[in-house]
Amino acid sequence: MSVSNPTLITFVIYIAAMVLIGFMAYRSTNNLSDYILGGRSLGSVVTALSAGASDMSGWLLMGLPGAIYMSGLSESWIAIGLIVGAYLNWLFVAGRLRVQTEHNGDALTLPDYFSSRFEDKSGLLRIISAVVILVFFTIYCASGIVAGARLFESTFGMSYETALWAGAAATIAYTFVGGFLAVSWTDTVQATLMIFALLLTPIIVLLATGGIDTTFLAIEAQDPSNFDMLKNTTFIGVISLMGWGLGYFGQPHILARFMAADSVKSIANARRISMTWMILCLGGTVAVGFFGIAYFSANPALALPVSENHERVFIELAKILFNPWVAGVLLSAILAAVMSTLSCQLLVCSSALTEDFYKTFLRKSASQVELVWVGRAMVLLVALIAIALAANPQNRVLGLVSYAWAGFGAAFGPVVLISVIWKNMTRNGALAGILVGAITVIVWKHFELLGLYEIIPGFIFASLAIYIVSKMGAPTSGMLLRFAAAEKDFRLNQ
Repeated sequence: MSVSNPTLITFVIYIAAMVLIGFMAYRSTNNLSDYILGGRSLGSVVTALSAGASDMSGWLLMGLPGAIYMSGLSESWIAIGLIVGAYLNWLFVAGRLRVQTEHNGDALTLPDYFSSRFEDKSGLLRIISAVVILVFFTIYCASGIVAGARLFESTFGMSYETALWAGAAATIAYTFVGGFLAVSWTDTVQATLMIFALLLTPIIVLLATGGIDTTFLAIEAQDPSNFDMLKNTTFIGVISLMGWGLGYFGQPHILARFMAADSVKSIANARRISMTWMILCLGGTVAVGFFGIAYFSANPALALPVSENHERVFIELAKILFNPWVAGVLLSAILAAVMSTLSCQLLVCSSALTEDFYKTFLRKSASQVELVWVGRAMVLLVALIAIALAANPQNRVLGLVSYAWAGFGAAFGPVVLISVIWKNMTRNGALAGILVGAITVIVWKHFELLGLYEIIPGFIFASLAIYIVSKMGAPTSGMLLRFAAAEKDFRLNQ
């Protein structure tokens, strides 16, 4: 292996610690609710950091720094859009979804919530939303596996095929064993590691390039337009990047954190912690990619790996500038980002298959122990499919993420947002919103219409479909009563 032992040892220790947390969580997992939502027991700190870590996957330390390195600050609109979207999601959805899921059959999954909220006796809403989760999340899982494979490939000189399995194995292990609690506890450790790496690395790069003034002069000398926020972009381009923020309202792995909070009273504090963490991380990410321009223009002999794949800019800077022991910790942060998101996605897919298919349609009388083991088996199944999708070494992390993010944002975002703030939304309105949102994303992406990111038309058309179709009918008295009770509970306890 083309790496010094300290980095390898650091990785092994880190992975062993995550798996150990998985086995600790195993002892607290007694039923399906524990496995899927941790028994709704997360405090504000774990809720906040788990939501952040599950959101910020490998693209945070690979995809986004690479985009900034290639194009300059014009790519940072995506970070601005994400910050705005995440804040609005915490503000309008988090607390309300926590109480609405509790008042609607103590729902454990989004399809479960939709089915109870809209009294869908046909099961159609549950099936369609579970299918959307499985399709888009399997693609999303593949993006995490690609990011992990890239990390192992470049750090340890492995072949892509070997790296693919090495990167996925640890995540699959602790998710399989410990379920939601393992995922949430490890997310908290991983979020801490990520923010440490993203605050330390840009500072060291600045020192290596001669300070802030010298660094900015070097970036300007390489290409003055690197500072131009509107470089090579258009109004549609900026709107497309900002549109990433709309995705937050529909991401099942983030919404699950809100559903799992110990009470709605924890949400406000969790929001403050999560947004502070997110702003610092995204700022550090932009800085790594941007300062990397100056470093590699001053050291062209070291730039070949980054020239071949710009998503390796953080990896290469960590390996070059730090002592191998510290580099091992920093590179573990990429593994943390990958593992935290991948584990959440595997668990959400497993939840959809177990709660929304197996328990609902195949084995209504299944015991809790049986359901937990079916959930574990589904983790393995989804992981194997995602590994197969990730097998193409030409895959780029940000491209895979953008499609899955848009799919969830448009299919579920409007349904979740409107369902927690508008009492008159109906079952047919929800069904129309999911279908119109998902279909719009798929069609828009295929034809690449107007150069506009597919989440924006998907979100707009889905919202219109929900409103128009809901106006054609009326909610039942039971739906109105549960909505009013949940809203009262939210206002009393926020």
